[in-house]
Amino acid sequence: MASTNISFEKIPASIRKPGKYFEYNTRNAVRTLATNGQSMLVIAQRLEDSTAPLEPVRVYDDATAGELFGYGSQAHLMTRAAIKAYPYVDLSVLPVPPHSAGLAATGTLTLTGEATGVGVLTLTVGTAQISVAVAYKDAAADTLAELNKALEAEQDLPVTAAVTTAEVTEATPSPVPTLTITAKNKGTLGNAVSLAASCTVPGYTAAVVKMGNGQQDPELEDALAAVFGADYTLYCLPWAGESQLRTLRDHLEAVSGPLEQRRATAWLATPSTLATAATLAGSVNSERISLACLPGSASPPEEIAAAYCAVAASEEDPARPLNTLELTGIAAPPDTARLSRTEQEVALKSGVTPLEVGPGGVVQIVRAISTYTKNPAGVADVSMLDMTTIRTMDYVAKAVRERIELRFPREKLSTRTPPKVRSEVLDVLRQLEELEIVEEVAANAEGVICERDLQDANRLNCRIPTDVVNGLHVFAGVIDLLL
Repeated sequence: MASTNISFEKIPASIRKPGKYFEYNTRNAVRTLATNGQSMLVIAQRLEDSTAPLEPVRVYDDATAGELFGYGSQAHLMTRAAIKAYPYVDLSVLPVPPHSAGLAATGTLTLTGEATGVGVLTLTVGTAQISVAVAYKDAAADTLAELNKALEAEQDLPVTAAVTTAEVTEATPSPVPTLTITAKNKGTLGNAVSLAASCTVPGYTAAVVKMGNGQQDPELEDALAAVFGADYTLYCLPWAGESQLRTLRDHLEAVSGPLEQRRATAWLATPSTLATAATLAGSVNSERISLACLPGSASPPEEIAAAYCAVAASEEDPARPLNTLELTGIAAPPDTARLSRTEQEVALKSGVTPLEVGPGGVVQIVRAISTYTKNPAGVADVSMLDMTTIRTMDYVAKAVRERIELRFPREKLSTRTPPKVRSEVLDVLRQLEELEIVEEVAANAEGVICERDLQDANRLNCRIPTDVVNGLHVFAGVIDLLL
């Protein structure tokens, strides 16, 4: 019980023994807004010989990821890329086993001729270069064997290799030695591992067959079910296929809804063509998924996605654009593969985030947008164009929810309750306005309505108009000539 303006949590009204009794009330102690720390979850494939269970693990360095999930695994490489892009990322990894029907991609390097001089043979795998010195009259098979040893020493590579030479027959009296390169990770992503060879040895001819025939990526249902009850703000996947994106979209809608309230976004990337990326974005059409496009990069798609997501995690201000932020560690594509200005404009109108090469040859974000382009009626809709919009809405919901939970944990619902709740909501909005996360709070104050429900006697409903602060993306000016 209590008086008109004072209520007690621990001091009962029935006390009769004389005394001076005090209790502490901390409900009004916190007057600031909730923080907006970002936690990142990588869902990626582990190697087949890894024993890591299907449960998220918090990691702080790529060496630990290599030990747990296998060196060169998608989980390991994405951990390394995320930490390189943002060293202070709050990172957890959910290792997924390879599909039982998965096939690993393969490629080959063949070497013909005989060394008539000295030189160097170099094999480039993704962004890594492996080189061996060649002496005069070294046999091609011996050179490939040395290159294979050098490859084995690089445990972080996403591939393994083996040298094979066909048997001598009448048809092939001098069989060509071949270095067969196999992806460590089964599935389609192995096809994206770029291979290139250069040789300065006179008499040698090196030929590369690019990686291919990788098939069947893991299913995501079990992995997402394993983290349904967890609370992560950013998801990152290496796969950007239509089925995976739709499964991810359904998961995000479920955990981010008004009942679960573990709101999250997902950040993915593809090095494929703009046309392919636009088709993928259109098939997903989600305000919670951002798909970046960087055609022609030697960096694998899983590393581009991890770097992109980590950069998003580095920005705790939900309304601040990610324009020009660098994806550290991601290889810039050659000039011929880079998106032109016209292509970037098309991407931004198709739900695709274009990545470009900035000064110094670094990869940068042009404008982080969502894949949402049309409403359920199929009409073009720009309401959720920028990722800052959904991130701002999520933060406003979090800030208001935490304030209500702090102020009214055991509140009665009387005629005096709605004005008190409305006052707290307006206070949160004003503080958000000071941080330039929302604006025009005074103009929209009359629209903040708190009223009792007509069907549930224990429920209070509230409408909160939220004018989010938009990013300054375009500046246009007219220069008048005066003589």
